[in-house]
Amino acid sequence: MPTGVAIHDARDQLFDAAERVLLRDGPSALTSRAVTTEAGCAKGVLHRHFADFDAFLAELVLDRIAQLDAQAAALRESAGTGTVTDNLTGALTDLFGSVAVAIVGLVTSRDGLRARLRQARPTGIPILTDAAAMIASYLTTERELGRVAADADVDTLAPTLIGAGHLLFADRTGTPPEAGAIRKVVSTVIAGAVQEPLR
Repeated sequence: MPTGVAIHDARDQLFDAAERVLLRDGPSALTSRAVTTEAGCAKGVLHRHFADFDAFLAELVLDRIAQLDAQAAALRESAGTGTVTDNLTGALTDLFGSVAVAIVGLVTSRDGLRARLRQARPTGIPILTDAAAMIASYLTTERELGRVAADADVDTLAPTLIGAGHLLFADRTGTPPEAGAIRKVVSTVIAGAVQEPLR
């Protein structure tokens, strides 16, 4: 796109372009030039909207974390329906089938980005910590409905599910893990907390 031509929703276009580069080529390929080339705009567009590239990346991560809100709401609404195992299997598949795994790689590979994110999120790995909170909220709701044991430690179960799920999806090129493998991990982690019929 030539200099001087306005692009609408530049921020969203740049974020979407960055996500495509990240998913296709990995964190090391994510540069301001790669993002603006992918977005089809001049490099100056990015710098007009963000102080520097790490500021852009920090906003990208926070934007993608904010998108978890809709998934968290849908997961909470599923409480009491289907099975806990199936609901959690679906949630992990949706979460890690998205850009989440690539975001974790991006955050862990860039010191400047981590430093910026620490200002807004002082603990944990962004997106994984938020995903664990989403799972804990769902499990708490299921506990209130009696489908999860009253003494279940949801604050331990949730990050355990996120960590195990992340390991299944991390560093994969090509097809995601089979649904059966994800379901097996979920059912194993929650076995002592949830009473569901065997399938």
